Amino acid sequence: MQPMRTVELGTAHITQKGIDYVHEVLASGRITYGSFSQRFETLFARMHSSRFAVLSNSGTSSLQVALHALKILKGWKDGDKILVPSTTFVASVNVILQNGLVPRFVDVDPQHYDLQAKLIESAITKRTRGIMVVHLFGQPADMSKILPIARRHKLSIIEDSCETMFAKHKGRVVGSWGDVACFSMYTAHLVTTGVGGVATTNNHKLALLMKSLCNHGRDSVYLSIDDDADTSAQSFSFVLKNRFKFRHIGYSYRVTELEAALGLSQLETYADIIVPRQRNAAYLTKRLHNLEPFFQLPSHREGSEHVYMVYPLVIRDARIKRDDLLLFLEKRGIETRYLLPLINQPVYRFLKINPKDYPVSTNLNHHGFYIGCHQKLSKQDLDYVITAFNDYIRQQKLS
Repeated sequence: MQPMRTVELGTAHITQKGIDYVHEVLASGRITYGSFSQRFETLFARMHSSRFAVLSNSGTSSLQVALHALKILKGWKDGDKILVPSTTFVASVNVILQNGLVPRFVDVDPQHYDLQAKLIESAITKRTRGIMVVHLFGQPADMSKILPIARRHKLSIIEDSCETMFAKHKGRVVGSWGDVACFSMYTAHLVTTGVGGVATTNNHKLALLMKSLCNHGRDSVYLSIDDDADTSAQSFSFVLKNRFKFRHIGYSYRVTELEAALGLSQLETYADIIVPRQRNAAYLTKRLHNLEPFFQLPSHREGSEHVYMVYPLVIRDARIKRDDLLLFLEKRGIETRYLLPLINQPVYRFLKINPKDYPVSTNLNHHGFYIGCHQKLSKQDLDYVITAFNDYIRQQKLS
């Protein structure tokens, strides 16, 4: 057995530039929304072909606020339906329910694990108002097929891009396809600030409303302490009268300059995050190719980039018991997770989901898992993982 290594799912990408930016924030004494937040939002929006970006304290908060804002602007009613893939993180469904809406599940693609475009129209009802499209694990969903369906039925598109940044489908980047898109900067994701989220949109009213909702529903005339600076006497009087007025029931979902500074440093060097992940994933796929009778390896959709938040696999051979394999890997320091089980979660029993209606997701719930391929893993780490998989197959006498 090889010497023990630790192969984690993700990593915090902290560089000297990030440390310097954080020191700059602390030295300034300005920790609330300021220049780093503004610079982050401007650059993030530009990198995702959007006019506006709105920071929040998590990807989940961004999703919740995005749906809330759409519900207000479009006049959606409680009980209206949002289509959502049957394999995704629970936050995608929770924010729908928290907004008084109803999730309608659609099974996922067996190769890429995201929304099957061909199943969407059969799930649409008179009360369907939107489609939450999840760009899973670092790969864009099949937006060139989904977008025409949404337009034909006049449905809003909410891109849950919490696991995918910078990647393009048919030459168009995630975050630029829908009415709104939401991203996460949790530690195990791509850009990592510990906590943090961001939403992108081309709709000015939607951007202002999301920013207001993140700030307790405050009047949009005053959403940061800079909004009453350098104004004429007349406009200052208007700000003074309205800056403590609240137009909506909102949330405290603001983020600090510290997270924005860390995030900005990573946006400015994003290739240092993405390129090694792509290289590591390609190496794993090449070296695990001999095990394809036992495992389905990740693949690219034609015309799509993949930035590999993680490296997903699905067991093909019925003789392999997932929990036995994962225990084998974990004992060797290789961190694993199930492949986002959703429709079998105890909390959703009240939705009365029939697993037989979602055969692909049900298979993933039993046989899917993922491992890390992040930028800090060395070739020796990857070889260690590859050897562990081959050792398991050999010990089980499967080959």
